[in-house]
Amino acid sequence: MKVGVIMGGVSSEREVSLLTGQEMIKNLDRSKYEVVPVEINSKRDLIDKAAGLDIALLALHGKYGEDGTVQGTLESLGVPYTGCGVLSSSVSMDKELSKKLMRFENISTGDWVQVGSMEELAAADVEGRIGFPVVVKPNSGGSSIGTQLVKSQDALEAAVEDALKWDASVMIEQFIGGDEITCAILNGEMLPVVAIKANSEFFDYTSKYADNGAEERVIDLPADVHARVEQAALATYKALKCSVYARIDMIIKDGVPYVLEANTLPGLTKNSLLPKSAAAAGISFGDLLDRIIEYSLTERKREK
Repeated sequence: MKVGVIMGGVSSEREVSLLTGQEMIKNLDRSKYEVVPVEINSKRDLIDKAAGLDIALLALHGKYGEDGTVQGTLESLGVPYTGCGVLSSSVSMDKELSKKLMRFENISTGDWVQVGSMEELAAADVEGRIGFPVVVKPNSGGSSIGTQLVKSQDALEAAVEDALKWDASVMIEQFIGGDEITCAILNGEMLPVVAIKANSEFFDYTSKYADNGAEERVIDLPADVHARVEQAALATYKALKCSVYARIDMIIKDGVPYVLEANTLPGLTKNSLLPKSAAAAGISFGDLLDRIIEYSLTERKREK
């Protein structure tokens, strides 16, 4: 099977994508696959380089990668791809839209204020509506790029101004103090829960990708809390129409899970969370890639 590892891209998460792609290439079973590294440097590259692939193994992150555009292009080319479909990818990438869908399905998630300009920020009573501290983040970003923890009105303007450099819309989200966890879901089943303890105030870019940026370990939650976490994770996966695999990030406060967001193409670098969760379930990195390819081919056939 000719597997093209699609990596790079044109988003702010290009470097993370290259790391994910390199890890995939290293772990794909050469007895099963002809591995073709495909580095994307422009939107046109995908059209030129995807021809002849049996499947595109997506290592992309961020815009033009995780937002449904690449998935739609590959569908137009008739090339099967890994992970969630066009609609799920697009909806999950939009943090505000995904949180609205969570609220509609009665999934607990923090309050937020959305702004698209400094003028809108000036008219928004952030402190009165959700209070401080807050997390300011680009609406369609990932890897915590452009994301800041803000504790006062004085710091809010600068944080929003910075986030607007990365996206046209910015989410100002209620900061919920608690235990951060992540829930990997593979083919509709939740893998072991991973707890995250960042060596900074929150799980920022450095915490995610530096070798000693955070302590991440598989944990056993109390049975009642685990049941609530699993219900929230699977409900989010279903509400956002995810398929094949995804990662649902949460905060647990007083035994209640609050969903932060869903990642439809979570990182698969050596420090990434999903492979750690899979390993705890007895799934090696190579086996994880085998399953992602197998489940994706089945899903693409089902979608036709």
